[in-house]
Amino acid sequence: MTDKTHDANPSRRQFLAGAAAVGAGAVAGGSASAASPDPLITQVQDWASGLGDGVDATPYGLPIQYESDVVRRNVEWLTADTISSINFTPIHALDGTITPQGCAFERHHSGAIELRKEDYRLMINGLVDTPLVFTYADLERFPRENRVYFCECAANSGMEWAGAQLNGAQFTHGMIHNMEYSGVSLRTLLEEAGVKPEGKWVYVEGADASSNGRSIPLEKAMDDVLVAFKANGEALRKEHGYPVRLVVPGWEGNMWVKWLRRVEVMDQPVESREETSKYTDTLANGVSRKWTWEMDAKSVVTSPSPQAPITHGAGPLVITGLAWSGRGAITGVDVSLDGGKTWAEARLAAPGTDKALTRFYLDINWDGSEMLLQSRARDTSGYVQPTKAQLREVRGLNSIYHNNAIQTWWVKANGEAENVEVS
Repeated sequence: MTDKTHDANPSRRQFLAGAAAVGAGAVAGGSASAASPDPLITQVQDWASGLGDGVDATPYGLPIQYESDVVRRNVEWLTADTISSINFTPIHALDGTITPQGCAFERHHSGAIELRKEDYRLMINGLVDTPLVFTYADLERFPRENRVYFCECAANSGMEWAGAQLNGAQFTHGMIHNMEYSGVSLRTLLEEAGVKPEGKWVYVEGADASSNGRSIPLEKAMDDVLVAFKANGEALRKEHGYPVRLVVPGWEGNMWVKWLRRVEVMDQPVESREETSKYTDTLANGVSRKWTWEMDAKSVVTSPSPQAPITHGAGPLVITGLAWSGRGAITGVDVSLDGGKTWAEARLAAPGTDKALTRFYLDINWDGSEMLLQSRARDTSGYVQPTKAQLREVRGLNSIYHNNAIQTWWVKANGEAENVEVS
């Protein structure tokens, strides 16, 4: 956009010159007179008057107390019990693309279990030449890979199908995390066992009470699936499947089986509970789509948003968000300030990478008027993120899965934002 009100390429020079002019009088949200010095600059503060903590104060580092609000949150009414439920990544408070494990969303079907590495076993059986059982120590001896991928629940944004409902990017889009996984290619383990010619599928199970069994085509299993035991350089957290989980890049998160205990090679899918009565997309006529594994291109503006309002008033404003696609890499993101009437191309923080989150920015000069903020992602397959009206035309309102529609935030003149639907 090139209008004077929302210049997509504003100069920061005038803004910085103004800040320099008031010198020590500059304060957040505006500027004070130079005759009123800022005591945070002119006076010695407590933190500069003595010694801080020693290096052994926190053997495992935690965020500083001033960031204590950057936490996962659940929605109490979403499920009957938190044992089988979801919490949400605080994507509104993060930047970059890597999600810290400590605030990466969780999804459990029967609760997070305690499983020691010493007690861990992984079985490869079924249509193989030699059934095998691996210990954790065995897995560490295989050639290792490091890959960054996003994991997104198929129900992410699902509550928004019938209209704007949850007021915050954390709750509308926070069933996602993006981490660097370290582990062994599933292909390597399957080749170690020797897959018989009639093998066409694998059935994977977890060690928890639910087992969350899922069928995966052998072609995918032999492609980019990882058996992972590290994330972001450290051991998996308990809630993320410690000590070993499956990583199925670009595909819905329920297939990323945690506490992975068994991979059975089969000649057909199992048609388990989690791939028949659950995780299928019910259309308007009552028929359910099956095997909708891939996560389509999607994006969301994380700031400004309902949990990240504008607090500094008019002037330079950084609009930022995340984009991702299970079909490849993000090639571009457009941002609209007027509910999709006009679009401006955002700046990608780095070139998009395969099946991973991409950070985007749009720098504007905000005059304090209302905005209807949207983002629209494109990927290497040529796919363009649709509106909700376009999705509803095909799927109706029955489905709760795979909602990748364009999201709208109504940013008000006072900087506060609200979830609204403009489809």
